[in-house]
Amino acid sequence: MENSTEFVSFVLAAYGNIGQLRYLYFTMMILWYISIVFANTTLIVVICMNRRLHEPMYIFLCSLLVNEICGSTTMYPLLMSQMFSDTHEVSLANCFTQIVFFYTSVSVEYCNLAAMAYDRYVSICYPLHYNVIMNTGRVCAIILLVWIYSIVNFAFTVYLMVHWRFCGNVIDKIYCDIHSLHTLACSVSAASSIYGLVYAISTAFVPFLFISFSYIKILIICLKTSKETKQKAISTCTPQIAALVNFAIGCSFDIAQSRLDVTHVPDKIRILLSVYLLICQPIFSPVMYGLNLSKIRDACKRFLFYKK
Repeated sequence: MENSTEFVSFVLAAYGNIGQLRYLYFTMMILWYISIVFANTTLIVVICMNRRLHEPMYIFLCSLLVNEICGSTTMYPLLMSQMFSDTHEVSLANCFTQIVFFYTSVSVEYCNLAAMAYDRYVSICYPLHYNVIMNTGRVCAIILLVWIYSIVNFAFTVYLMVHWRFCGNVIDKIYCDIHSLHTLACSVSAASSIYGLVYAISTAFVPFLFISFSYIKILIICLKTSKETKQKAISTCTPQIAALVNFAIGCSFDIAQSRLDVTHVPDKIRILLSVYLLICQPIFSPVMYGLNLSKIRDACKRFLFYKK
């Protein structure tokens, strides 16, 4: 290994010298975090308290909202603590912790969206058998599989990463990510490279197959059936497709920043794009579902304004 050093911390260089702006950024971040927790928690409570919403679609939505809260709670406090750091250093252990929670949360989000797409496929394509196919036991099993699959799938990646040795410790981001550490690593074992490819395929391609299959089948059914069926498909699928598109945009921004030369992009724009998933996705999902699904919208009004 060339110039290998036992670094015990990394420097998050994207923070730069923010000076007195740290108070403004901290205030904005904590208000945004409170908004995320409030919006997602409200929908979770509404769904749990309203028996009419104890249906597979809303149970899957609960899983999605829980993930939004967990992902934000594990990342925002770490980001906010860096606002008042003069060195913007993060220990090796905390860096790996950020990576574990961030990528696990992203994987759960993606797999959960795939499960929700499959649920809509069964509902629209097999309406008479929907309650039999998507019974409570199967829905709970799918949700459990989503979480276990995401956690276990990333666990081995972390095991390989902790054996890396680094030739530098400056990360040009405001949080740690795999690509940055991979770039700083003096050498990466063949096992790490091979499993990295396997992980990327299993994390991205498998859910993509479920999503593509489900929405293609839904589209085919909509082209063949009545206007009423089309309206049902549009009304229930629109929030999911919007959340999926927003998620894809966030992932694209993160991948572009990691893989492409973006030095010509202004620093503030580059930082904003890199945290798009952390900022927009956690609040986008509850707002989209709350506004577009009439059952949730009406239940939220009764819950927030005490209407019977």
